[in-house]
Amino acid sequence: MKMASFNVNGIRAAEKKGLLEWISTSGFDIVSLQETKIHEDQLTDSLRNIEGFTSYWTQGEKRGYSGVANYVRNSCKPTQTAHGFGLESRFDNEGRILISEFDAFTHINIYFPNGQKDEERLQYKLDFYDATLEYCESRRKEGRELIICGDYNTAHNEIDLARPKANENTSGFLRIERDWMDKFEHYGYIDTFRHFNPDTVKYSWWSYRAGARGKNVGWRLDYFYITPGLLDKVRSTAILNDIDGSDHCPVAVELK
Repeated sequence: MKMASFNVNGIRAAEKKGLLEWISTSGFDIVSLQETKIHEDQLTDSLRNIEGFTSYWTQGEKRGYSGVANYVRNSCKPTQTAHGFGLESRFDNEGRILISEFDAFTHINIYFPNGQKDEERLQYKLDFYDATLEYCESRRKEGRELIICGDYNTAHNEIDLARPKANENTSGFLRIERDWMDKFEHYGYIDTFRHFNPDTVKYSWWSYRAGARGKNVGWRLDYFYITPGLLDKVRSTAILNDIDGSDHCPVAVELK
């Protein structure tokens, strides 16, 4: 099963840049999108219905903001879906979470908050991180294997961004945010790309300013984390730098 995760920074803009054709022809069985910025009543037939796929959508209370979606091949549709952790409404009402149940695993598509606006949003981001861990641990206690993909909005280590020293005091590379990533891995969750590519320098987001993408001055913000029971099923993992259409690029994993 092949899976991709892609922050599209507005699905209507990405559609004009070939997103739907890419989903249709890329060979992925599950394509998870973040920052769709759309409500279901705004979906066109072309966005909702790609031949061979069923689409699932989560929207927030605020229009034109946040939002996540999955396109799942009809041959492997989930048994059920949920649109939040069910812990506190403040974590669910921004439309950041889409949970899909499959026979062999639970797939969690998350658009994690950005903490750069102010201290209040940074604290919300940290609280959201802790809620994610609480939810994931509760599902593991039920015996579920997990795949947690999406835009985590944090570069974990110095290898994961082009200019670490210059960004030590920037949300997205603050020590307190990186400490949570450390904690997440301490609980056993595995960053699939870094596990199989310990020394590879590759990024998944670039600022639109100053030609950052052309200069490859980027950050690795997008991840596929898995629980240990799935590790021996991973065939490959990748960051697809050649795919345009957003300030992010897709990341991918293939499982047996």
